[in-house]
Parts: sequence; C-alpha cells; structure tokens
Amino acid sequence: LIMFISRLTLTDFRNHAHLSLTLDARPVVLAGPNGAGKTNVLEAVSLLAAGQGLRRAAYPDLARRNGTGAWAVAATLQTMHGPIDIGTGLLPASGQTERGQTERTQSERTGRIVRLNGETQSGSGVLAEHVEMIWLTPAMDGLFTGAAGERRRFLDRLVLCFDPAHGTRYGQFERAMRQRNRLLEDGVREAARFAGLEAVMAETGVAIAAARVEAAAALLGVIAARRARAPDSPFPWATLSLDGPLEADLAHCPAVDVEDGYLATLAQTRERDRATGRTLSGPHRTDLIVGHGPKAMPASASSTGEQKSLLVGLILAHAELLRERREGAAPILLLDEVAAHLDERRRAALFAEILHLGSQAWLTGTDGQAFSALLNNAEFLVVEEGRIAAAA
Repeated sequence: LIMFISRLTLTDFRNHAHLSLTLDARPVVLAGPNGAGKTNVLEAVSLLAAGQGLRRAAYPDLARRNGTGAWAVAATLQTMHGPIDIGTGLLPASGQTERGQTERTQSERTGRIVRLNGETQSGSGVLAEHVEMIWLTPAMDGLFTGAAGERRRFLDRLVLCFDPAHGTRYGQFERAMRQRNRLLEDGVREAARFAGLEAVMAETGVAIAAARVEAAAALLGVIAARRARAPDSPFPWATLSLDGPLEADLAHCPAVDVEDGYLATLAQTRERDRATGRTLSGPHRTDLIVGHGPKAMPASASSTGEQKSLLVGLILAHAELLRERREGAAPILLLDEVAAHLDERRRAALFAEILHLGSQAWLTGTDGQAFSALLNNAEFLVVEEGRIAAAA
C-alpha cells in the first residue's frame, strides 16, 4: 500500500508560470541552485494537505509576480481507495462581471479554494481525511530552542494527521477565546456574557489537550519500538512530555472533571486576564518538551547537529506512526534541504529509512550528488529558473 502524487500541475505559483509533472511512487529528488524554485514546488505540494502549507504564507503572496494575482495547484493523489483529484488556488484580484472588472472581497482574496474530484469544499480541513503529509524544512531547525508556539504547531500537525477534527476544534477554541478577550478589553463584567464562550473554551480546550496526550503517547510507543529495533541508529531516540495544566490533569482525572475545573479557572481568572489583555490559561499555552534520550538532556541544550538528528528521528517516527494508523500506507514526506545538514552516514541512513517506509518523499538540494544513494530508487529532476527537467 502506498500514497503518492501521480500528477502535479502548478499555474502562476511563486516563480513557476506553468509546471506539469507525471510521477510514479518513487521518491522525488529536486536538485538545482538556490532561488531556482525547488522549495516552491514543495510548498505547492504541501497545499494539497489541510492548513496553510509549509511556509504558512498569506495566500495572495503565493501568486507569481506580474500575474493576475491568481494561482492554482492541481494533483492526482493515488490512495488505497483509488485516485483522488485535488485542486486548490486563489481567484484573481478582480473578477469579470457584466459591467466590467470588479475587485474581489477581502474574504475571497484571503481564503483558498479547495476542490475534491471537481466539487468545491468548504475549506482545506476536508483534505486531512484524504492526505497524509509531513514536512521538514530549514526553518524548523530551531524547533527545540524557539518559541513554544512552533512546538505546539508541530504537535498539532501530528494530531491532525490521525484526528481530522482536531483543527476544527482548535478553530472553535480560538474564536471563543478571541471573543472572551474582547469582552475583557471592553470592560464587560456581567458573568452571563462570558458563560457561553467559556463553556465552548472548556469543552474544546480539554478535547484538544486529550488529543495531544493521545498523540504524544502513540508517538512515544513508536519511538520505543524504533529504539529496540535499531539501538545504534544515527537518529537518537527522543523523550516527550507535555507542559500544560490540562494535559497534567488528564493524567489522573476524567475528562469531564478536567473540563469542569478549567471552566471554573476561566471564571476565576477574568480580572487577571483583563489586566494582561489576554487569556493566560488553556491549550494555547501548552509546550512540547523534547529530550535527547541517550544523553538524558534537554533537546534545547544539545548541539546543533544533535538537534537536527533528533528532529529527523521525530519526523521518521511520526511517519511510521501514520503508516501504522493508515493500514500500511506511508505518508508523503517533504524534506527541504535535508541532505545539506547531514553527514554521509546519516544521509544514507535517512534514505534507507525512506525506502523502508515506502514513502514518496520529495527531497531538495543544491547538489544532486548528495542523493547518489537513491540513484536507482528515485526520480531525479533538475530545477532551474522555474523550469523542471529530468536529470541527465
């Protein structure tokens, strides 16, 4: 069983005026100089999944310069249940009416269109039910030392991959929290005005925390299996824990009791939150704590090379977990400039793991020779100034 993109078409996306690829299930290596458009291809592929893509860019910014402002990504995804046609994009900055050109509304220009087998969907969230995708980019190299928000996003993408409703719940929580914050800012003190919003926050917040706890436990199980299978792996095993009161309470209390406790906390902390201008308690404050298992030390205190190896190990464990959850179908991996930061031994180990997983991995790099270990097991493409051709 395998999940892979068999056809990919880009139109006016970043520096690609038009690109069309026909592919098989093998990994795809995109080689070329910096600025050629390699990462742009990976970004386009990432938009076939739920969310904002691997760069989290504003959708109007994805359009090719000097174009109409529109862009499109279309693909055929092969799945265990048969092929699926996915299309996504943005309308041009203006539309044609009987009276001529008219400007699009703000909502039309900030939200992307998503179609499945030709039918327009209400949002990208539906893609989580069909597409499994994981990515690793240079921007993630500071995951262990950067802001907690980046680690939460990393964790939530893990959750989303086997709980498609997670994103919807998080959106509901954030909307209720923003409305609560607005009431606090406006000086509202009537308890009745807060009750409904805080009830939504308590219900969705505990569900978010519970999903994270379950996902972290599942990932730890895969990490333990990988450690037993390959104790000398160049990608060290990681320890994981969640630093958040809701997650801590769920370890020894029923979810309904945690929900009641969080609801009480929200009511009790209104004046504190009013003074700070924001809600200080909830799943939006949780942190993912990662440790270097073999050295029994925080990942944040590890060397840059150790952190990269830990991160690759986490990505591979995540991919293995998804393969188990999807009846043996591995997710698509997007690995941007990954070879540049790994020595020859680690590169060979990574490529071997990709082939063992059976994943259609998309890998980019400036030097195609860095991927020589994949020579007979991958499709090699050369990217240059927005054009792609098969490697010689």
